[in-house]
Amino acid sequence: MNYRHAFHAGNFADVVKHTILTRILAYLMRKDAPFRVIDTHAGVGIYDLFGDQAERTGEWQDGILRLTERDLPPAVSDLLAPYLDAVEAQNADGSLRYYPGSPFIIRQMLRPQDRLMALELHPKDVEELRENFAGDVQTRVTHLDAWAAMGTHLPPKEKRGLVLVDPPFEEKGEFSRMVAGLVKAHARWPGGIYAFWYPIKDPDEVSAYVAALEATGIRKILRIELAIRAPSFPPRLHGTGMIVVNPPYVLEDEMRTLLPLLANVLADEGRGSWSVDWVAGE
Repeated sequence: MNYRHAFHAGNFADVVKHTILTRILAYLMRKDAPFRVIDTHAGVGIYDLFGDQAERTGEWQDGILRLTERDLPPAVSDLLAPYLDAVEAQNADGSLRYYPGSPFIIRQMLRPQDRLMALELHPKDVEELRENFAGDVQTRVTHLDAWAAMGTHLPPKEKRGLVLVDPPFEEKGEFSRMVAGLVKAHARWPGGIYAFWYPIKDPDEVSAYVAALEATGIRKILRIELAIRAPSFPPRLHGTGMIVVNPPYVLEDEMRTLLPLLANVLADEGRGSWSVDWVAGE
């Protein structure tokens, strides 16, 4: 499948993915010590929901639009606040037209002492990303293959932080590359937090991915999944997942609070499902 960010900006998978991202960042902000975020597949940074690519799919209407139109219970609203604040910051007139990708969401939450390294391999996208962060001394945009960076750019000098891996799944073998990338990165920086996003289309493929992760012997691997419909044949995207290595200790409970609401809001006719479980514990 092709999961170029521009076509799917603000869809159900983005809502779940970016909610998890903001909860990890909120945890890192609990300490004054600086941290670094490495976004390995950064895209262009921000997306026009009325633009040709987003309009072609209209997926945002069943994603971020649904969420912003719902009244949220206080416990959920508090946890979603950093994410929804990041979206609101790009829509100053109160309407919903622009959707921030992960680099903009991350940048929104950084403190003066924190840093963002945004990597992008697509030549056109990286130039647009550079323009979007021109003059920003806290953000470094690099034209680089993400899988190479898993070795050469770790550990960061801050010694705290997150590696966000969000491939477009344009080519076969992305699941295998994510496992190999984690093994390489974890060997260099075992204390870092790693978040690997993946689409759920073929359950057997996802099961093989999880088994491969378990076989690495790496500990503290949390799996978070949400589905908006049942699997179908021929396969189509029906769910979204995130693997988090070294997750914040609060993340599991936060997801158990958030996911029931998100499954209800984002799923077809409210028939969503979700799960949080450990691939490998302590």
